[in-house]
Amino acid sequence: MPHGPDPMLATIVACILLAFILGSLARLLRLPALIGYIAAGIVIGPWLPGSLAERGMVSAMAEIGVALLLFGVGLHFKPADLLAVWRVAVPGAVLQIALALGLGALVGQGLLDLSPGASIAFGLALAISSTAVATRALEERGKLGGPPGRLALGWLVMQDLVVVFALVLLPALAGGGDGQGVVLDIGKAAASLIAFALVMVLAGRRALPWALVRVARGGSRELFTLAVLAAALGVAVLASSLFGVSFALGAFFAGIVLGESDVGHQAAAEATPLARIFSAIFFVSVGLLLDLSLVAAELLAALASVVVVLVGIGGGALAVMLAFRVPPRIALVVAAGIAQIGEFSFLLTEVAIRHGLLPDGVRGPILVAAVASIIATPPCC
Repeated sequence: MPHGPDPMLATIVACILLAFILGSLARLLRLPALIGYIAAGIVIGPWLPGSLAERGMVSAMAEIGVALLLFGVGLHFKPADLLAVWRVAVPGAVLQIALALGLGALVGQGLLDLSPGASIAFGLALAISSTAVATRALEERGKLGGPPGRLALGWLVMQDLVVVFALVLLPALAGGGDGQGVVLDIGKAAASLIAFALVMVLAGRRALPWALVRVARGGSRELFTLAVLAAALGVAVLASSLFGVSFALGAFFAGIVLGESDVGHQAAAEATPLARIFSAIFFVSVGLLLDLSLVAAELLAALASVVVVLVGIGGGALAVMLAFRVPPRIALVVAAGIAQIGEFSFLLTEVAIRHGLLPDGVRGPILVAAVASIIATPPCC
């Protein structure tokens, strides 16, 4: 008797095919492709008839996608980008994140009945802009290389650093217990992170570039691509298994180390296509895990979350920049470009849910806030 395809194979094909079709449709509608990817996840998810997906398989691919996404951020991270605008970007991003986090925490406690720790995690997810959406929106309008682009990049780099710290903080907050216990957990997590960072600085900074240079001299582009992928995911596995550092955070450090080397540009060129494919699957997984009934049940919280993003990020950033005497024209462009949330908000949400800090129901408000703010970004910018 004829048999259908293996469920895992069907899942991979469905993810890629529907992500391409719906992503292309989103672009035709002049929307970011990631909205199409999320829609693809909803289509193949268990909440509609004829579910196609093996959720475990998609989650595994999504975790690789997040790791490669942060690996790419690490490859492109340049301290000079932050130093050039640090007087505005560093305090400005901190104040903006604090404002949006506070507003989001109020929504979490008032409308979702979350605990204080969970409210902080929820507010943080509403306070971090999407680097991919912001840079693409600025680039399409020819403003990425000018003063607005430099300030926006510095601001986004500071936000990315906060995400890195949050990946350490969230598991500690999820541990529960009294204040002293939370502080102790944070201290242990910070010590593990410092130990891992020292290993990367003292050993990885030499070993990884040395190995990639040797592979590059061999002349095989295929082997070099595999070497880059092995470096990103290998360091991520070692960070997770030996130091208790998150898988994605390990890949981020691998990217920083390789980004400073002579093969950094070549590694970025090879890693970018892979990161885009797997990060698309990450957005598919977001749609796959979304329960549309929960969106309807928490509609008021979802609408309030949209307001938090637009006011807390966009309005907060604009007010801070004007207070720092940034020219209004530049401040408006930067504020409009970063007034949305995306991949890092989903990442923080999934990490918090995985550790039991947030309930599944917060996915709906976060997703609505992301889609609505992303749709609003292109015309505003």
